[in-house]
Amino acid sequence: MPALTLSVVIPVKDDAVALRACLAHLDRQTRPAWEVVVVDNGSTDDSAAVAVAHGARVVPESTPGIPAAAAAGYDAARGDVIVRCDADTLVPPDWLADVARHFESDGALDAVTGTGVFYDVPRWRALLVGGLYLRTYYAAMHAAMAHPPLWGSNMALRRTAWLAVRDRVNRTDAESHDDVDLSFALGPGARLRYDRGLRVRVSGRSLRGAAQGRRRFDRAWRSLRRGWDVQPPWERWAQRLRGSAGGGPGRGAEG
Repeated sequence: MPALTLSVVIPVKDDAVALRACLAHLDRQTRPAWEVVVVDNGSTDDSAAVAVAHGARVVPESTPGIPAAAAAGYDAARGDVIVRCDADTLVPPDWLADVARHFESDGALDAVTGTGVFYDVPRWRALLVGGLYLRTYYAAMHAAMAHPPLWGSNMALRRTAWLAVRDRVNRTDAESHDDVDLSFALGPGARLRYDRGLRVRVSGRSLRGAAQGRRRFDRAWRSLRRGWDVQPPWERWAQRLRGSAGGGPGRGAEG
């Protein structure tokens, strides 16, 4: 089989310094990306210039918020697999090779996600608060969705899976979690995988302050309510346990 092509999508707004470091890590991949798409969500700094300097394709998106920016990037991506990280994500050299391995070894896989460790915060906060946050996110969202959730700082999905659900994701509510909305849209019939070994480093700035925590909780709750309005959790689990392939682009959830 020919090797799959990988498109890396990075939404950004006024984060040129972090983006420069992110792209430098992507430049050192053992398996290079076929393309890097940086979605400029109305930056007033030199984020777009940083992207161009690293050979990325810049896609402007005027609608404010990560949901609109991420969706615009997925729409613009031309590779077989759409890989997503954030501007403050630092990836190891074998990250894209590991992502590709999942999809090339399993032709039915719709999406894969991994985990991360937090940098630029005290080690105790990274281990205690950051570790607790990620464990809670994966456990709670798995229960709410009946399948592993995707995490926007470290995830990938097959382009055909995106095309199947692109009209069902939220693009306009900036105060929601785009990765949660996408996870809901893929549905319990999709084949999703959580790989603990697929690990990146992310900025710990989201862990600072009670206001940040409340905002993240409010965004998660908005996304949960939106997803449950379409299909409540007991129906999702019933579909999952039946092993039905309906309601999602794949052939059954995993993980």
